[in-house]
Amino acid sequence: MDTLLAVRARGITKCFGEVVALDGIDLDVAQGQIHGLVGPNGAGKTTLLGLLLGLAVADGGSLEILGTPVGRTYATPDGVAGFVDGPGLYPSLTARQNLAALAALRGHDARAAGVDDVLDQVGLTDVADDKARGFSLGMRQRLGLAAALLTKPRLLVLDEPANGLDPAGKRHVHGVLTRLAEQGTGVVLSSHRMDDLEALCSEVTIIATGRVVFSGPLSKLAAEHRELDYRLVTSDPPAARALAADAPGIRLVDGVGARQGSEPVVVRGLVPDLDELVTRLVRAGIALRELAPVVSPLEAAFLALTEQQEAGADRQRTDAVPALRQDHDSARQEADT
Repeated sequence: MDTLLAVRARGITKCFGEVVALDGIDLDVAQGQIHGLVGPNGAGKTTLLGLLLGLAVADGGSLEILGTPVGRTYATPDGVAGFVDGPGLYPSLTARQNLAALAALRGHDARAAGVDDVLDQVGLTDVADDKARGFSLGMRQRLGLAAALLTKPRLLVLDEPANGLDPAGKRHVHGVLTRLAEQGTGVVLSSHRMDDLEALCSEVTIIATGRVVFSGPLSKLAAEHRELDYRLVTSDPPAARALAADAPGIRLVDGVGARQGSEPVVVRGLVPDLDELVTRLVRAGIALRELAPVVSPLEAAFLALTEQQEAGADRQRTDAVPALRQDHDSARQEADT
């Protein structure tokens, strides 16, 4: 199976002085897979993306990209493209000129490199001859994606590509990434937009305080053992509320929709209990118009897992203080004698 991996990382560590940015990271990204990378600010996502793009070097662990081991040099195999912290562009050049310049650096002319084709893919044909300095954030993100597409990547690494995108821009970007994955390209996508990740990614890795707290299919995050709050919209809210109040495993949530007669009703429960509630509603002749999570399963899991990890890290730091103080006191006593 390893031969099918675009990325294989084991025990990756990276420190900046006394700050541990990555602490034993494992990551598998299959070819033809869009893999989401999620974590709070400062979790280590940008550092990890930089390693994949050859912008940084790991202090420890092993990293293979497209089957090639990456050593202690600032380099990656051919076929890797993307950007971190936004794409680098020439503001005084037009979109087409920016891409033509990049193509020329690789020894190709604009036509051979397919500049017009990638501009069309990301929806920038109409502004191809406008200077990049006048582009919005979303347009710059799309131009950065077009620049990455010029290389026909087998691994695409993107940091917050949906920043500033309007609905049309998002549709273009989603379409491009989906097609790339279908053609066998591995995509690593970092984003704070949970809706984008849920729409695109087959698997996600959640990082907190430099460590992996979850990695696997999105379906595991919506596992039946995790309670979620659901918005319940029916044809008869008071009757639905009364029925939900008596349903096994279901709790009414205080706040919006919890008062008698208000719409919608918000309930909390496990998936099997919610299934049973739906069955009871149908049997009672109450039409179910909507049953949707108030917070998406990915966002709920992200909040729960990262809060647990950060709380654990805080406890470790707290527990370390008495030990450090004891070591300090012992050292002083030895010095005094």
